[in-house]
Amino acid sequence: MEQLPEVPVNSESGTQACDNPRRTWIEIPSKTSIHMPAKFGGTSFKDGPGGIMVVEVEKSGKVQREVSTGGEVEVSGIVAKAKVSISASIGTEVGISIGHEYRRNVTSGKYDHLQYGSWGYSVKWAKYETSADRCGKKLIKSGTVKLPTPEVGWKYWGTSS
Repeated sequence: MEQLPEVPVNSESGTQACDNPRRTWIEIPSKTSIHMPAKFGGTSFKDGPGGIMVVEVEKSGKVQREVSTGGEVEVSGIVAKAKVSISASIGTEVGISIGHEYRRNVTSGKYDHLQYGSWGYSVKWAKYETSADRCGKKLIKSGTVKLPTPEVGWKYWGTSS
């Protein structure tokens, strides 16, 4: 069904009829690896200028999916499709708990930033249905969802202030 040509939303069915089954489905046209920050206290740090930065996760919590407008009802289908086409480890949330320390020398005169979270994916999705003449596909809705994986850890970046 993914190979069917896309038809305009207000196209009319002609005399042609194809024998494709009438159905709806989800496609994932692209994905990007991302770091999904934990959004509870004790997981984001800034230190400097210079010195040594030693941080540890001191609380537990969850990193949860983030869905663009209109996609909340589609989450289970999107996750199922993403598990097949991207990674079986994708889910809607991942737990984070105590025990992951990070130690780093901060460059002299600079500041280091650390944010704990899940290494997940930003997934673009589209939901289609078979067109009225069953020869193409019609876009119903689309959006973006950020999905975590069990891979958790620190994201580091440095700044001059």
